[in-house]
Amino acid sequence: MAEHIEKGKLAEELAKDWLISKGYEFLDANYRYKHAEIDLIFKYRGLLIFVEVKFRSGTGYGFAEEFVDYTKRKLIVKAADQYIHEKDWHQDIRFDIVGVYKDKNNNYNFRQFEDAFY
Repeated sequence: MAEHIEKGKLAEELAKDWLISKGYEFLDANYRYKHAEIDLIFKYRGLLIFVEVKFRSGTGYGFAEEFVDYTKRKLIVKAADQYIHEKDWHQDIRFDIVGVYKDKNNNYNFRQFEDAFY
């Protein structure tokens, strides 16, 4: 498996555990609909939350939220619409981005952008 894919999977697992530790209820990972994928799906305080996880080994090239472009957001929303339909969800939703950052001491830090787009 390519190194960037392995880092991405690790980042998703770390983000999942971090959000669970904050009280989020994990529902699904890597939900796919056609060409779209949602990294993580949670319930939290009555909301259905779709999470895009981005790994960064520093901020020299920018923060995680800067790497979720219009096309990616559109695909995530399309997949979320399908998920909502499948689960017959009738409450509010939210789209978050979680940046997973590895510092020079090999520690992982997290930055969550709630309600990042729609």
